Amino acid sequence: MLLDFFYTLRSAKLPVSVKEYLTLLEALQKGVVGPQDTAFGCSIDDFYYLSRTALVKDEKHYDKFDRAFAAYFQGVEMVADFNKEIPEDWLRKNMERYLSPEELAKIQKMGWDELMETLKKRLEEQKERHEGGNKWIGTGGTSPFGAYGHNPQGIRIGQDKSRNRSAVKVWDQRAYRDYDDTQELGTRNIKVALRRLRKFAREGNEVELDLDDTIRSTAANAGYLDIKMVPERHNNVKVLLLMDVGGTMDDHIARVEELFSAAKTEFKHLEFYYFHNCVYDFVWKNNRRRFTEKFDTWDILRKYNKDYKLIFVGDATMSPYEILQPGGSVEYNNDEAGAEWLQRLTHAFPKYAWINPEPQGVWQYRQSISIIQQMVQNRMYPLTIKGLEEAMRQLTK
Repeated sequence: MLLDFFYTLRSAKLPVSVKEYLTLLEALQKGVVGPQDTAFGCSIDDFYYLSRTALVKDEKHYDKFDRAFAAYFQGVEMVADFNKEIPEDWLRKNMERYLSPEELAKIQKMGWDELMETLKKRLEEQKERHEGGNKWIGTGGTSPFGAYGHNPQGIRIGQDKSRNRSAVKVWDQRAYRDYDDTQELGTRNIKVALRRLRKFAREGNEVELDLDDTIRSTAANAGYLDIKMVPERHNNVKVLLLMDVGGTMDDHIARVEELFSAAKTEFKHLEFYYFHNCVYDFVWKNNRRRFTEKFDTWDILRKYNKDYKLIFVGDATMSPYEILQPGGSVEYNNDEAGAEWLQRLTHAFPKYAWINPEPQGVWQYRQSISIIQQMVQNRMYPLTIKGLEEAMRQLTK
């Protein structure tokens, strides 16, 4: 079994050697991770961390490893965030149901409190698998709980990725990938647009000696000294970049990575953090450790002063509950609504802008985008060259 796993990693272009593979086998034989009743002697989580430690020597290969691992062990074990275990058989995909627009229109949407209370009752009452229904946790139906079905507002359970983007909570643990700040740009236009901000934030003495040009001019002048001076102004713009990651932002990874790369090149004083959908009481820098290496949003507000320009990057596409409702986050029960934190951030950093990678033509059809637009006083700009130029112009006012 593990030999096939080794070849799967090699097929994924991971630099895994035989020596590292033997190290993994030795670690399993010596019981480095606790024994459990699985095919390879430990839980899937324990095996994941052990194999990654033994086989991957550079963090830049973690994403390739995760994809190869998921492809090989898909369906071995389901990992859930909440305390109650849901049998895997309940969520096995045997069918996918397609409904007509008329059928979809008949499905009733639950409110937030009713949704949470109903889920609690279902977990207490349900004893077996259900498929194609409208009440129980199951698959292929119109129930607000489960996978591969249709409901205008529900809790996604046991589904590998978003389909209809209507979930207000996601039961399963999800792994996000950090944006690549070394992404090579196919165009310099983004850098040029960002440079509009940089050129308005320079300070220093008026002039300094340009030694290279002085030597060149003196030599060209038959040895007579020809002193050349240039402005000595230094780039002093400070940027705080908050980036949405995961979920619907997966559609925009390439463009956001281009923006991220350009920002790291153009801004000497750049601080960045991640959030998911909406900013709450903590943010993070490493998506793999987002629940263990958290940065308190209050600390962010205290650490950086008003000299920083605040730039949000996100598609603002989510359930309105995630912005307006305490506990509305799809991942955990946040004590305060996201709107409270957005208001604090925009008050703390008066020069701010929101960059949205979603096409501007769809903004009017997304309720959450309208809410965010209102909260940022219409300082939302599309991720286009024109949009970036307008955002940079806003930040210089």
